[in-house]
Amino acid sequence: MNFLKNHPFAVEAFFESSLVLTFAVPKEQLENLIPECLVLDTFQGKWAFIAIAMVQTKDLRPKGLPKFMGNDFFLIGYRIFVRYKNKAGKNLRGLYILKSETNKKKMEIVGNIFTHYNYTTTDINQIEKPNTTEINSIKSNFKISVEKTDAEIALPENSPFADWKEARRFAGPLPFTFTYNENTKEVLVIEGVRENWTPAPVKIIDFHFEFLDSLNLQNSCLANAFVIKNIPYYWKKGKTERWK
Repeated sequence: MNFLKNHPFAVEAFFESSLVLTFAVPKEQLENLIPECLVLDTFQGKWAFIAIAMVQTKDLRPKGLPKFMGNDFFLIGYRIFVRYKNKAGKNLRGLYILKSETNKKKMEIVGNIFTHYNYTTTDINQIEKPNTTEINSIKSNFKISVEKTDAEIALPENSPFADWKEARRFAGPLPFTFTYNENTKEVLVIEGVRENWTPAPVKIIDFHFEFLDSLNLQNSCLANAFVIKNIPYYWKKGKTERWK
């Protein structure tokens, strides 16, 4: 029944919000974290990137089913920016999955039947204050504070990007997500389709992610942070092809 994990049908949802933090890491430190079929999507030949996405979804369901059959989930994804050259010779930009979390056991169970994302369930707490929004988890040991402001936002300190236009090239999610079966040498490609996708820069006051610390990355830095709100989104049925 392992074929069920290959995204056997399209899935749709409404993104009430998607907050994505992207971290720049010297590329040598991420090369061993991706499979042989992928290459790092780099900047200036030096930097590779890890994105942490926090997405509040609404009415998530198989595409075509009515909204009332959907479910609302909070999803967290830890992904590496990569490229894959497919059989047709196209160079696809996308993400490789390191870790996935959700706030509901139902999403963990169903997600792990129909995907290779290896979901685990964790606690998610969202705290709205007059000037900040905080998202944290006791179990996963992470915390992020976002400033609410209408003022112009500067890039994070030490970001390798010169401006937000340059930074937006590395604003997740990207069009494709990749999974690799090392035994069969098969690549699973999942394409996401979005509308009116205009990421807005946000100011991060403070953050801590235990999972990021566990990777023991050196000289990494927050490169950018964006948010999008109220966007319809769907994932096409997965496609597999043999690599080499």
